[in-house]
Amino acid sequence: MSKSEKFYDYLILEGYGEITIQNYRQTITKFLKDLDTQKPTQKQAENYLIEIRKKEYSYSHIKNNITNISRFMKFIGRPIKVEMPRKPQTLPTKDILTEGEIARMMAETKNSREKAMLGILVFNGLRNKEVCSLKVKDIDFENNIIKVISGKFSKDRIVPISKEEYKILLGYLRDYLREENDYLFTTLIRNNQYTGGDLRKRIKVITKRAKIKKRVYPHLMRHSLITHLLEKGMNVIAVQQIAGHTNLKTTMWYSHFSPQKVQQEFMYFIPSYL
Repeated sequence: MSKSEKFYDYLILEGYGEITIQNYRQTITKFLKDLDTQKPTQKQAENYLIEIRKKEYSYSHIKNNITNISRFMKFIGRPIKVEMPRKPQTLPTKDILTEGEIARMMAETKNSREKAMLGILVFNGLRNKEVCSLKVKDIDFENNIIKVISGKFSKDRIVPISKEEYKILLGYLRDYLREENDYLFTTLIRNNQYTGGDLRKRIKVITKRAKIKKRVYPHLMRHSLITHLLEKGMNVIAVQQIAGHTNLKTTMWYSHFSPQKVQQEFMYFIPSYL
């Protein structure tokens, strides 16, 4: 058994959930493939992460690589020292997709499969791995909810299905027949479970069709949904539950992204001094 497989077994024994382990597996597999070795040295690993930091990846992508690779290197007895970048305090509003941009993307989907993938991202704000782990039985049409099983931190939650999304998902399952225990999304040729990489590629294709110049990726849909819900005045506790945030402060962080909302609130509550 390779050291990487032993590492994944170790994570199972440590109590990590399936989605988290898939995350580690994806990162480590790419890491070892890029270096073309199963036994990376400390210097190779450190240089690899330094190059990752130089590129224009999101903070979460950089942090994910540093955390996962550092833990793997420690497991194989070759601990490394790489400084974690400082977390940005704001997410620029210009990087959030507008409702109009999302509508353009929905209009540029070519079939019910693409529309269902994009729909779950934009209407529910699911994380990349959560979308890929969904099974048909997790879609509860009777109660208009999606059951997210073992999401981040191995926590379950439910998210509501909108009327528009209800039709989209029904149309998809009518066109692409699946059994209850099947994954909701699989590859077309081999019928393998969809991966985070597969989803990112599909979103890039749709983004290009919609002629959107921003860097668009699955997690940006999540940022956009949370921001839009708060802008429209949705109760922050309800938004927290939909997003699956453990800490309310994480949800509140998004409330700082909309100067328009702040201005609306100010104009409504400003006292009459004259």
